[in-house]
Amino acid sequence: MSTRIVLVDTNHPGNIGAVARAMKNMGLRELCLVRPKFFPHADATARASGADDLLERARVFESLEEAIADCGLVVGTSARQRHLPWDLVEPRECAARIAQELRIGHVAVVFGSERYGLTNEELARCNWLVTIPTDDEYRSLNIAMAVQVIAYEIWLATRPGAPEPAPREVPLATAEEMTRLYEHIEQVLEEIDFRDRTGGGHLMARIRRLFNRAQLDQNEMNILRGVLTAVQSRRRPAGKSAAR
Repeated sequence: MSTRIVLVDTNHPGNIGAVARAMKNMGLRELCLVRPKFFPHADATARASGADDLLERARVFESLEEAIADCGLVVGTSARQRHLPWDLVEPRECAARIAQELRIGHVAVVFGSERYGLTNEELARCNWLVTIPTDDEYRSLNIAMAVQVIAYEIWLATRPGAPEPAPREVPLATAEEMTRLYEHIEQVLEEIDFRDRTGGGHLMARIRRLFNRAQLDQNEMNILRGVLTAVQSRRRPAGKSAAR
């Protein structure tokens, strides 16, 4: 199983090369790019400084959803607080949890654009939010610097000879499976005429955050899908089908 670094809406190709170099230093090999402004690019190759092979293997996607579809654990990165409160973890704690999940599933660590970071919609697809502690007077980190710090902690937690974490018995539901669950929940809420009473139209965002934080395994996700389907079967008129 692998840890993939996912860069979303990267503006400067040199940063992609610098990230590849930081990854290779720490034994990470899977780089995914979502809507990069310029790639491939000579500046990326120049900044990679010997990590050209990672650039050659890098996969490019049109959406974050595609890039993380088969990952059980998705970690977002941010230095900003959002309108919905998040349980923040620091890189060392995050790396220890990643080491456990890597034994049975793929993990993605997601970085946003240089200027804005990840959007709230993109963070809604993440299980955790990791933040790098810095001096309050100057919190700005270049994206490659941030990748280097987190990749270093992952290396410490997973390098040969590191203590092996207790394995998880059942794999986590993948991001793609969780997306189908959320679509199913939204469909059922509409069918039972459940109104959004959060006051800001954030009902589904809060539901996503609830289940992302819970980290459902595949058995638990299947149970919930079964419950939702049972609810639909009691209410749906003949001829209408359930969610996939």
